[in-house]
Amino acid sequence: MNPNTTSELSTFLVCGLGSLGQNCVMALKQFGVTVTSIEKIEPHSWEIEEIPSLLDNLVIGDCRQKSVLQQVNIHHCRAALLVTSDEQVNIITALTIRQLNPRTRLVIRSSQENLNELLGEQLGNFIAYEPTQLPANAFALAALGTETLGLFSLDTQKVRVIQKIITADDGLANRSLLELNSPTRRIIAHRQPDEPIFSGFYHWSLLDIARPGNTIVYVETGFQSLVYHGDTGKKKLSDRVNLWMSKVKRFIGKARETPTQKLALVSGLIIFALLIIGTLLFKVYNPKDSLLSALSKTAIILLGGYGDIFGGLDDNSHVPWWLQIFTLGLTLAGTAFVGVLYALLTESLLASKFQFVRNRPPVPLQNHIVIIGLGRVGQQVATLLSELKESIVGISSNNELERNFLPQMPLLVGNIKEVLPQANLEEAKSIVIVTNDEMSNFEIALMSKKINPETYLVIRTLSQQLEKQLTQILPQSHVLGTYTVAAEAFAGASFGENILNLFRLNQQTVLVTEYEVESHDTLQGRSIGDIAYGYRVIPLLHQRPMEGPKILPPDYLMVRGGDRIIILATTNGLRRIEQGRTTPKSRQIKITGCLNANLAVDAPGLVSNICGCPLGVAASTMQNLPSILPVPLYEHQAERLVLELKRLQVQASIISTST
Repeated sequence: MNPNTTSELSTFLVCGLGSLGQNCVMALKQFGVTVTSIEKIEPHSWEIEEIPSLLDNLVIGDCRQKSVLQQVNIHHCRAALLVTSDEQVNIITALTIRQLNPRTRLVIRSSQENLNELLGEQLGNFIAYEPTQLPANAFALAALGTETLGLFSLDTQKVRVIQKIITADDGLANRSLLELNSPTRRIIAHRQPDEPIFSGFYHWSLLDIARPGNTIVYVETGFQSLVYHGDTGKKKLSDRVNLWMSKVKRFIGKARETPTQKLALVSGLIIFALLIIGTLLFKVYNPKDSLLSALSKTAIILLGGYGDIFGGLDDNSHVPWWLQIFTLGLTLAGTAFVGVLYALLTESLLASKFQFVRNRPPVPLQNHIVIIGLGRVGQQVATLLSELKESIVGISSNNELERNFLPQMPLLVGNIKEVLPQANLEEAKSIVIVTNDEMSNFEIALMSKKINPETYLVIRTLSQQLEKQLTQILPQSHVLGTYTVAAEAFAGASFGENILNLFRLNQQTVLVTEYEVESHDTLQGRSIGDIAYGYRVIPLLHQRPMEGPKILPPDYLMVRGGDRIIILATTNGLRRIEQGRTTPKSRQIKITGCLNANLAVDAPGLVSNICGCPLGVAASTMQNLPSILPVPLYEHQAERLVLELKRLQVQASIISTST
């Protein structure tokens, strides 16, 4: 993103040419950069056939050794992607590179979250990802089979990406796309029924009408805040009280049916009654004693402490005989009933160790999502779907799955092919197949399709070749290549940006990317509108130092050094930002007249905001009609300006800059 840095450090290093490494090379070459690589053993065959021709230099050796790193000119490497399958090798290589070049950006493959954080603090310019977990959100959202394509958080706001087919009775129908944009919504794609859903951002007109049958994709924010509010605590307190009351009611109800719980309830009530009676009698006998003292004496006696109260024979002469007999009976009753409670508590604790299997609910009968494979990816998918209140069923061959993992989720454990029919696949909404064995995933997908030809399959693959084949064999399924998607995040991060999240839109990966703008960056000094339309990205958040963030910021805001900006971008968009290459401004506005002088007073300010031109230029143009606004614009800016001027009864039209 910084041209000066690009000229000084121009090479990108990839250590490890497994499936992830090869996909990283492919992703980096889309940016037009020099890519060199280190591989311990020369590959006899390539998963991606083009890799040998794409690599500018391949060194065979151990990437942990300084001599090998020097062979690839590590001093001139802008970034190193350390993506071998051995996390220890990746971390040692990162330490070695940092000794040789303090400026190289380090992007490593590692699942050690705490260690990654510590290394980031020590090494600087460092980021780590676990590639198998990066696409977990994409798997979960694909399984929904609904309108939601992406779901993530921006600071305190939840954001989702929606794909929607317009219906005749829809509130969005028969309105221009400009009207559909709002402070909480941005249209990012639009198509007619016979057009591809996504060919890049802004390949449509704001003047288009969202007709029934058309499809739109938009970003939506304004959901419930994740920030703590004052009244939330009160609500939580009342919820807890209600929860405990309901638990008490359920316990009393069960106590009437279960002999053990009935005995516990009766014993508890008797002890409570004896405690009250004993306290009152001690208080009556000695009015000078406090109520707390009387309660304490009664409790001690109930717990077998008769000797502690009436320990000496000579000291008991002043105590009435009836009180001594009562306290002796109190001791005997306490020993019996408290002993019962102790026994029941011990039994309950021992039995609770074996409750985890019985506590899981049965498999739903219909409209559920089946998750096959509960490794790290599967568990993330299940957790997200559970948070979205989806009905899910887990299938795992791992008997050692953590017992308290999503206890509300029905779970089938055993040989996956044998337990598969027990998951009610015939009525399942979708099936997510995410085991670590891609051939097993393929086989299970075919078995599932045979059981339920109408179900929606989400299939995890590791190799690009199998991903392409499955897409052809199972066209109605969602096949997601883990390393293909993860590599785009690794490549984007290698340019110094932070990839916060990602989702899939019509077989393309869209990255949620965070920039910390520096003084010489290609984003510096541009307006939000120029960044959006020039680089063809979607700005989601803009924040200046010491100020709060602005979600879906307006086009007229200027981006300066020190600002923070979060965008939606494909790899093409990231490449344009990296190279500082914007699309040309090919439109101008011709203003011919105004029908209402009073409304036209606001026109100069409107023109200045949308175009980013000085207010004086806008005012001068409005005072000398007819006139052409001497500011080139992007098509979307021009369309918006014409529509907004029309509302002020100002007559304007769009012309080409070559006119």
